[in-house]
Amino acid sequence: MHETLRQKVITLELPPGSALSENELAASLGVSRTPVRESLLLLSEEGFVQVFPQVGSFVSRVDPQRVADAQFVREAIELASLDAAPADLDDDAVAALRANLARQHEPGIDVEEFFRLDEEFHRGLLALSGHANAWATVASAKAHLDRARRLGLHQTPPGAFAEQHQQILDTLVGGDRPRARELLRSHLRAVFDDIEQVRERSPELFASDAGSVPVRRSVAVWT
Repeated sequence: MHETLRQKVITLELPPGSALSENELAASLGVSRTPVRESLLLLSEEGFVQVFPQVGSFVSRVDPQRVADAQFVREAIELASLDAAPADLDDDAVAALRANLARQHEPGIDVEEFFRLDEEFHRGLLALSGHANAWATVASAKAHLDRARRLGLHQTPPGAFAEQHQQILDTLVGGDRPRARELLRSHLRAVFDDIEQVRERSPELFASDAGSVPVRRSVAVWT
């Protein structure tokens, strides 16, 4: 139950700032209110839900500081993996990354499919250095970042990110490790530019005062 609701928050099915009804969630998930209430409390501890007594529960708005912290962890691990990658890269691993890139470039790809391929690509980069298992650490650290990334994918077409992935891999395979690091760093930090553009368009999706009580209304990411 907790993981189901967590994924609904991270994938923006439950958008930032939206009101949460225990009764409605229980009915839609076919469970009693108790597991829903317990899950909301856990999500509150993780910073995904805000609970206000006598008011209600709300999906937390995107907190830029949490996003920055998650980005810091992700960048440190992924850049280090490029340094650790051997000069003679594994042919099968490179081929898998190129196959992934081909799917990323498919016309009309939707946000969630691209997001899945994006995750697979970055895990594949870690695998080149023999540290594929480190992806679990990255994934656990970046849940708040993932909400911002999905908002960014509505701002920047997936094709732009796919092209960045292509440049990173081609440069790495070509042996220019410093340039590959530079490209990867720029790629990972692009989320901050997207966040600012989304915030200008939809400021209600972002946290300003963590203690302020949201207005109980339906919040849409956009149509």
